[in-house]
Amino acid sequence: MILCDIGNTHLHFYENSKISTYTPQNLPPKLEGAVFFISVNTQHTQALLNICPQAQDIAPLIHLPTSYQGLGVDRKAACLGLGSKSGVVVDAGSAISLDIMENSQHLGGVLLPGLSAYQKAYKSIAPILDQPLDRDIDLEQLPQSTAQAVSFGTLQSVLLLLKKVIGDKQAYFTGGDGAFLARFFPKSVYDPLLVFTGMQRALKQ
Repeated sequence: MILCDIGNTHLHFYENSKISTYTPQNLPPKLEGAVFFISVNTQHTQALLNICPQAQDIAPLIHLPTSYQGLGVDRKAACLGLGSKSGVVVDAGSAISLDIMENSQHLGGVLLPGLSAYQKAYKSIAPILDQPLDRDIDLEQLPQSTAQAVSFGTLQSVLLLLKKVIGDKQAYFTGGDGAFLARFFPKSVYDPLLVFTGMQRALKQ
């Protein structure tokens, strides 16, 4: 069995306890066996179906108690991945989502741009702001250059919101930038399989 989480940038596959990541342009020529997917991008879904017409969309199987309108299927799956645990699910990919779970109930959530989206936004403002993100910048010191200012502004705007929402709750990070952001929260857990665990739970229900 192969599970596939289709995002706005990449397609992530889980098979035999291993994760592999592809862009829509470099997918393998074909996939063998049963393939189950969730998707937030219709064009990327079609890319999967082009190489694997038998792939099944399991979004209808993913149910999460919530009053939130329009909650993405990827966020639902990540929250289901917690099982009965309470806490804040932080999925840091193209966008960064924060979802609060308590006793298997989704209480609400927050969205903000992903780290790469910040870089694209700066670039769109002026060429001088097209700077790589310095992930090791000292956040205790005021920036002394434009490059430092861009990295400082990006990270602090994300981290301050994360700290406000997480508070004293347990945080569970996943997604491409999840491991990096988790290091700012010593008591947090980084789980790259959170979405896939949620998909597996949905299939077993």
